[in-house]
Amino acid sequence: MPVPIKERRGERLVARVSGSDKLLFQRAAALEGRSVATFVITHARAMARRIVADQETITLDAIQSRRFVKALLNPTIPVPTRLKKAVAAYRQRVAA
Repeated sequence: MPVPIKERRGERLVARVSGSDKLLFQRAAALEGRSVATFVITHARAMARRIVADQETITLDAIQSRRFVKALLNPTIPVPTRLKKAVAAYRQRVAA
């Protein structure tokens, strides 16, 4: 299992929050046994990763998946010669 690498914390993030939000964050952090800063960073990081993954991941059902594969295997327009050459060059570099 890879050992996580500690990243240096050199950047600052400042946010103004309402009094009730601050109290809520403090209470939640205390329940988890963390500082407010660690609590906010941990949960903001998790949410940010989830949002990025949701935006970068395409989810298809079975019918959509079959259509997608069919379109890849049977393109309706001919593949340009330059693209074929680029793929061949890429495969040579990767195989080397």
